[in-house]
Amino acid sequence: MKLYELIAPCHFGLEAVLKREIYELGYEITKVEDGRVTFEGDAEAICRANIFLRTAERVLLKTGQFHAESFEDLFQGIKKLPWEEFIPADGKFWVAKASSIKSKLFSPSDIQSVTKKAIVERMKECYHQQWFAEDGASYPLRLFLMKDEVVAALDTSGDSLHKRGYRILSGKAPITETLAASLIMLTPWRRDRILVDPFCGSGTFPIEAAMLASNTAPGMNRSFTAQRWTNLIEQKLWEETVEEARELVDLNISVDIQGYDIDGEIVKVARDNARRAGVEHLIHFQQRPVSALNHPKKYGFLISNPPYGERMEERDALPSLYREIGEAMARLDSWSAYLITAYEDAERCIGKKADKNRKIYNGMMKTYYYQFLGPKPPRKPRSQDAQAKGGAAGDNSTTYNS
Repeated sequence: MKLYELIAPCHFGLEAVLKREIYELGYEITKVEDGRVTFEGDAEAICRANIFLRTAERVLLKTGQFHAESFEDLFQGIKKLPWEEFIPADGKFWVAKASSIKSKLFSPSDIQSVTKKAIVERMKECYHQQWFAEDGASYPLRLFLMKDEVVAALDTSGDSLHKRGYRILSGKAPITETLAASLIMLTPWRRDRILVDPFCGSGTFPIEAAMLASNTAPGMNRSFTAQRWTNLIEQKLWEETVEEARELVDLNISVDIQGYDIDGEIVKVARDNARRAGVEHLIHFQQRPVSALNHPKKYGFLISNPPYGERMEERDALPSLYREIGEAMARLDSWSAYLITAYEDAERCIGKKADKNRKIYNGMMKTYYYQFLGPKPPRKPRSQDAQAKGGAAGDNSTTYNS
């Protein structure tokens, strides 16, 4: 059994969530960096990580690492790597992305060009041919340069893993599926607790919560670049992993997950997205303003991505909107609220200071995840408590008590 070093990029600030997910899949973490978690795994691990991980952006297969301060260093370092062990003679290969931080080599286009030439030279020597048709499977490469250390890796995922396949249409400022899942998993929410998103937009938070509650693997209904890498991964491993994922799904559950939005058209989009995700029956969507938010039950969760000016032309409306959020939270005084926003005056307008505040980068935008913690519900009898704990996301769940 050949072991590989696998790299899973994630949102900055959410490495701990991804780390826990990887541990729960049964793999050993070898390194945690800003925005990346590295772990060891075999060919099956590539399949399982792509299909089961909710919070990773991609799964990359590391091919090598070396120091380079010049393009000659880069060329020779790339050429020394055993590309023939990864890319067959008919493989289509290119540098899909090159990023450089605090390194002497900083031009992405030049890094991409030199890397491609070096791989070609290596393959000429190994395959004893001068020209490559590149008409086989695709092997996109990603390069990371940090303080002159080069990490080369093949992208096993293809499209980013946030593309679950259910969201064709979205609202004005959608939150990605991977970020939404990460933020839910940062909370102590379980499927026996109420979850409401009063600014649901295209439904990402409620849908990801329903997939978590029903143990629906996020990658079950999409394809991956590495599915065509028959030289590295047997097709049956993909089939067995999908079958494993299907056996774990439990849609016969009782949950209280709700999504509201003031825009009736986007609520229709959210319903369509939930239907494509297979969890429409687990979510109640409704057109409703946050000012009308109330609920008779206690100990629920508000998890939301409220407007913060980037998606609203009426920036002047933000103070009153956040005051309405604060009023809703006051009515639901036994609930916990988790809000991700870039609006700097959020706490002041809500009228309450968050118990915890985590800085998270949503793409290149700095946002804050405000955590307003409500009281804990009374303890349940042991048998009920065990059932609830298994229910947030089944055997592959990750929850963080905060």
